[in-house]
Amino acid sequence: MRRAPEFWWRSRTSASARLLFPLGSLIGAVAARRMARPGMRAEVPLICVGNFVVGGAGKTPTALALAEMLIATDERPFFLSRGYGGTRRPEPIVVDQDRARAADVGDEPLLLAKVAPTIVGADRIAAARLAVSRGATAIVMDDGLQSRSLELDLALAVVDGETGVGNGLTLPAGPLRAPLAAQMPYVSAVVVIGPGAAGEAVAWAARRASTPVLRATLMPDIDAICRLQGRRVLAFAGIGRPQKFFATLERAGVTVEERIAFPDHHRFVPKDIADLVRRARVRSLALVTTEKDAVRLPQGSDAVALPVHLTFEEPDKMRGLVEATLARARARLKAGS
Repeated sequence: MRRAPEFWWRSRTSASARLLFPLGSLIGAVAARRMARPGMRAEVPLICVGNFVVGGAGKTPTALALAEMLIATDERPFFLSRGYGGTRRPEPIVVDQDRARAADVGDEPLLLAKVAPTIVGADRIAAARLAVSRGATAIVMDDGLQSRSLELDLALAVVDGETGVGNGLTLPAGPLRAPLAAQMPYVSAVVVIGPGAAGEAVAWAARRASTPVLRATLMPDIDAICRLQGRRVLAFAGIGRPQKFFATLERAGVTVEERIAFPDHHRFVPKDIADLVRRARVRSLALVTTEKDAVRLPQGSDAVALPVHLTFEEPDKMRGLVEATLARARARLKAGS
């Protein structure tokens, strides 16, 4: 995926946004109609962690935190992912942690599989059935808020506090996958990660629509940060917002001497790594990247990976929302059996 254009995060009156507005309106209308279609019910409670926009907002860390919350209550969650960046296949598969590669299943599923069984497949209905057959008591779907193939028992929309929904326009005029007003009725709660006026604007829109707002923070792994203390680094990332990763390092006290941004889900080849190593050696810098990028690096790379962990500011509120969802979904499933 190419890097998001800068005008997406500026005023909706920019020349590019105005030029693309008619096409964005058409695409947004199609997406809104798709979201209004009913989907199939899974045989276990289904929770979706999605976002209003394309690009990185913190979906995967949120999905991981949610699964850990479920596991702590003796649930057996399974992740569903389309495996963006991996090989498309007609049948869903369970990710094999020991053998799977990012080129086969995508980078996010490799991170998800460290916490709970993960199924990759373009056919979400078939993937959900496979999860149930393998013993899932709940399903956490990473992305898919705008896909209505499956009915969602709980739909969380993750929002980056710094960028919110950008200029508020629909692709390709802006970053929204569908108009915000069309998406909000299908969202159970909005999760705003980190501070920022843009995130507050989305939180205000959510409260106006009587949609609960939860707040969360992404924290870098302490052990990884300790290994980087006192070292000058070359930081590189191929995620939705590389600048966010660079800022995280700097806030943690790491001296970032050079920053290199790649396109989202970039497939690193040996030449990429050779160039990075050469640039780092010239200036005696340590290489550091995101955990998501690290799983896409060729074997033998010595870059330090920086994991991040999401914490909810009000974990009891999140837990209560999840528990109520599970109880409601199971009562419905029981009544329908």
